[in-house]
Amino acid sequence: MQIHPLIETSAALVEFIDRIKTSDFVAVDTEFMRENTFWPELCLIQVADSEHAAAIDPMAPGIDMKPLLDLLVDNQDVLKVFHAGGQDVEIIFNLTGKTPHPIFDTQIGQMALGQAEQVGYSNLVEAWIGLQLDKGARFTDWSRRPLDKRQIDYAIGDVTHLATIFPMMLKKLIKTDRGHWLDEEMEKLANPANYSLDPDKAWQRIKIPSRKPDVLGRLKALAAWREREARGKNLPRGRIVKDETLADLAAHPPKQQDGLGGVRGLSATWKANDIGRRLMDALAHAEPLAKDDMPDRAPRGPGLGKEGALVADLLKLLLKIRARELNVAARLIARSDDLEALAAGAREGIAMMQGWRYDVFGNAALDLVEGRMGFAVKNGKLLMSEIDAATASEV
Repeated sequence: MQIHPLIETSAALVEFIDRIKTSDFVAVDTEFMRENTFWPELCLIQVADSEHAAAIDPMAPGIDMKPLLDLLVDNQDVLKVFHAGGQDVEIIFNLTGKTPHPIFDTQIGQMALGQAEQVGYSNLVEAWIGLQLDKGARFTDWSRRPLDKRQIDYAIGDVTHLATIFPMMLKKLIKTDRGHWLDEEMEKLANPANYSLDPDKAWQRIKIPSRKPDVLGRLKALAAWREREARGKNLPRGRIVKDETLADLAAHPPKQQDGLGGVRGLSATWKANDIGRRLMDALAHAEPLAKDDMPDRAPRGPGLGKEGALVADLLKLLLKIRARELNVAARLIARSDDLEALAAGAREGIAMMQGWRYDVFGNAALDLVEGRMGFAVKNGKLLMSEIDAATASEV
């Protein structure tokens, strides 16, 4: 594979893209900083196909990233390969308003092969090609210039190894006949709705014990206000106001701006400054949350007491058996909270009750909960066993 020098000019980027734009796939990775900003700051983007690899510096003066971004979001003939690519996709969406498509995530692919649960990139590389990666540059400040050779080599390695592993993984996945599983998961990863941050929905990410419409209405207004403040200043949300402070303000709003000076988590200066006035204005315009917008009551574990907890444990055992039979990571099929919700009587809004998950596990889980499935031991091996209707009725 040819490793190209660090790309810092528009002309060099165009030349590189011309080399890879007809490839079957490209492996993509990004290096970014987000500790001190609302928007992730893209510091480096690495791309490789089976023959060429390069790191591109988006911070280079005057560089036009459009050819690369067009390849990622508009070229439907080239598959874009990531590992644990959620944050990478988010960055590309922020830059373009689109997500890379078509897309493949090797972390999900690895789970479909039953290799590990949410395997890290270093473990992926060691498992497939036997290399132990140098992690020394992992936590470097990618925004500082110039980048040294060790940083660049480390960054490019992320995509050269990925470009080597992906065809091997794909060949193995094809033998499993699980393409439709992965198609569903990759479409979810590429769904723009996952990355479009609606300020009016920001409150849904904040934990608050109250279910009073007036309290939730104030929380919604405050969270939307904070979202806009954070975006406008390009600061992390917590630098404006922390979640717990927003929840406290929603539950116990001050009557006057002077009251902000006594709110834990706020500077005393807020009782008289502009940002304090904007916060009070958000509170003044808050309306009780509409009935249709009220969140569902989250079950506190299985809603059947001790018996429900036992049912959830049986479902976890069933999941282990099914995952073993399929040779797939259990987490890819179902999560603990889904199992507990099913044990508590829920049937809607559970991922494992839809699509391929229902076919391979959800239907059996439902049979277990409703008395049509049990366990049996055969030749020393724990198996699932159907229960006939007569036996079930006697129980």
